[in-house]
Amino acid sequence: MSRWTIGEPATLEFDGVVALRVTLIAGSVSVVAGSGRPSVHVSGVEGPPLQIAHEAGMLAITHEKLVEGVLSWLRTQKASAVVTVTVPPDCPVSLNLVSAESVVTGVTAKTTVRTATGGVTLHDVIGGVEVNTVSGDVEAQGLDGRVVFVSASGELALAGGSVDRLSARSISGRISIDADLPGEGRAEIQTVTADVAVRLPEHASTRVQLSSGTGRVEAAFPELARQDRAIARTLSGTLGDGSANLTVNTISGTVTLLSRPAHDALED
Repeated sequence: MSRWTIGEPATLEFDGVVALRVTLIAGSVSVVAGSGRPSVHVSGVEGPPLQIAHEAGMLAITHEKLVEGVLSWLRTQKASAVVTVTVPPDCPVSLNLVSAESVVTGVTAKTTVRTATGGVTLHDVIGGVEVNTVSGDVEAQGLDGRVVFVSASGELALAGGSVDRLSARSISGRISIDADLPGEGRAEIQTVTADVAVRLPEHASTRVQLSSGTGRVEAAFPELARQDRAIARTLSGTLGDGSANLTVNTISGTVTLLSRPAHDALED
């Protein structure tokens, strides 16, 4: 195993990175997929130095002595770092963060982000995404494949791309989706009080089920049938041949289904 302790700005390069794991309290981490040699650029460290390890292709970055007591570090001093990592496109990425901001671009393998309050930005990540957040907001563009989002109050804004499977759950964080559901794609969205807005192509082929206990339910597709009952308000029906599936359930949030004109196609 190769190991480095970094307490000031530095750049390291590596041969053969097959997986990345980053654990940060505060600061930021940017992960960029590229064809060049894998590297780590540290542009700032405050508090304990970073510990970087490279073994059997696994690249791990964390605060030194973090495992000895994260709560003591949080009580006594700031633990922050600004890190940029370049990895091969097919490198799986795992980020475990507290308040650190994160950006992931161009990765074609699975990307997993767990954060408390840090914001998450994803660009052109097509290998599957899983994000768990307490209050950090998530902005994503050009995703492809399977997407899982779980939040307490953090918001999700997903635009562009083609999502085969989407599972989004939130308590109070708003969910906004503007993406294609190709073929037999499936999207399932559940919230407690959070509003939900989804935009589908005007010629979508999707079975739709929208439901809110006490909130409004609106849709730009006249094919959908409305049913208002004491326990829920629903809109449901089939668009086109109904090959894909969209289900939205909320207790008190508002549900809005919008139509995207053909001339307003999503950018690749």
